[in-house]
Amino acid sequence: MLRALQAASSGMEAQQMNLNTIANNLANVNTTGFKKNKIEFQDMLYQRRREVGAEQGAGNLNPSAVEMGNGSRVVSTAKIYSQGQMTQTGEKLDLAIQGDGFLEVQRPDGTIAYTRDGGLKLGANGEVVTNDGLPVLSGFQPIPVDAQSVSVAQNGQVTVETPAGQQNFQIQLVRFNNPAGLRSAGNNLFDETQASGAPNLGNPGEAGFGTTLQGYLETSNVNVAEEMVNMILAQRAYEVNAKAIQTSDQLLELTNNIKR
Repeated sequence: MLRALQAASSGMEAQQMNLNTIANNLANVNTTGFKKNKIEFQDMLYQRRREVGAEQGAGNLNPSAVEMGNGSRVVSTAKIYSQGQMTQTGEKLDLAIQGDGFLEVQRPDGTIAYTRDGGLKLGANGEVVTNDGLPVLSGFQPIPVDAQSVSVAQNGQVTVETPAGQQNFQIQLVRFNNPAGLRSAGNNLFDETQASGAPNLGNPGEAGFGTTLQGYLETSNVNVAEEMVNMILAQRAYEVNAKAIQTSDQLLELTNNIKR
């Protein structure tokens, strides 16, 4: 019964983390470039009173084991990098990535982060920055103040029309062998880790890199209906684990009252 209490309490804790993950997905349903998390569980170590395949004499072997589980635990909250819906904004510096790839962003301390948020702006000196004012690298060059138009092709070729003529430059995207290994840093940013592998630069539309869509933003890939179903399932799982604890407690009470 004590083992039942421990197993059920681990189940409640796991479902609480599941609910936290679902709530975070729903909270970011309108966050540009957000990628939802999927929680993954593992069963915990088992205690065995009888080993499967153990010798029973006369060449007989146990066909099955007697083992008692100790509950479940959360082993991962994996990022799902499926494509979000494209929303047209018409803004010349809004840039959505359709397919694999990230934009490089430089923090104030000089470290590099990566983002799918293409809601870009112009800084005081014409540099391209994020909504937080962080400079966007990826091959971007400053846009002159007298620029008449800025066009970005799907292959990342940027053309800036000015009274003095055209300015052309090529932007690049970054990919990772294991994007699920990136560390979420908040503010729509991701950090490289050993698990993600080193960043690989390339032109949009080439060698498996996604393409760039000017005047669009990639919305969150969260499916509200799916998350609501997951939330109901998490609630039911939490309730049945709580019921298991209540039942175990009642059995313990009966045991304690045997001598009375």
